[in-house]
Order: sequence, then structure tokens, then C-alpha cells
Amino acid sequence: MMDVMGKQRSEIAMSADEISDFLNAGGTVQLALYGPDGYPDITPMWYVVDEGMLWMRTYGKSQKVVNARRDPRCCALIETGDRYLELRGVQITGDVQVVDDVDRICWVAARLMVKYEGVDPEHIPALEAAYRDRAPKQVALSLPLDRLVSWDHRKMALA
Repeated sequence: MMDVMGKQRSEIAMSADEISDFLNAGGTVQLALYGPDGYPDITPMWYVVDEGMLWMRTYGKSQKVVNARRDPRCCALIETGDRYLELRGVQITGDVQVVDDVDRICWVAARLMVKYEGVDPEHIPALEAAYRDRAPKQVALSLPLDRLVSWDHRKMALA
């Protein structure tokens, strides 16, 4: 039974290029960290990808940051599809890092505006400059794209 399941899993896995395209186009990541009671605490986040890292931005005093500073172990999920044969997703497992660097926070914030708010990329320098006053109250969160599991059930429909 395991051989059949393992074979099916490998047949629906995304290639590196498919994963890259999926992550760059994807909507919201569900970020799971351990809450203060020891149970998983899941939070939806906007994200961008840069040099093998998933980057997010949030307030420095938020519960997710408190959770990440206490225990950086994380699992993140990005998925799409409504019906079984449409389901696609990437699960990322690793340690989330809290980054207090103002330049990186501004970098992430500007690119989130481009990706999610439709701002023209030519405005990135102005967005970074405008965000500088708010950045000290915020942090960037990074998650390495090292440990991935992916699936694309549309590949089953083609078989």
C-alpha cells in the first residue's frame, strides 16, 4: 500500500519551476506557529519570495512574533482549488526568523504592495521611502524554502 501511495505522491508533486511559479502567483500563506498554550496558532499572511526565502511583514508586538521568538518551528501552507482534481499546494516546514532590519521591512512592504495591491513596480523606491516611518514598529518574517512538499491534483485528471 505504501508503494502505491508513494508513487502517486511523486506523480502529483510539482517540479521546481512549477513550485516557483505557484509561490510567485499564490495568494495567502497560512502560517502555523506554536501559541502560548502549546497548540498550533494559524495566521493568514501575505508574502513575497526572494532568494530562496518566503518573506512576510507584521507588527513587532503581534502574537505571531511573540510565538516565533519563543519557538521558531513553523509550518506554512499555500493552496488553491475548490474540487479535489483542482487542488494544488505547497507546504513549507522550517524555522521562521524574525528580522528587525528597517531596510528589509521596507523592502518587503513595498513588494507586498506591488503583489497584492497592484501598485506599479516603478514605485518601489517611493514605497520603501514612505514606509520608513512605520517600519520600526514592524518586523519582517522569513522562512527558508528548503523543506517543501507539493501537490497538483490536476496531474491526476490528466492521467
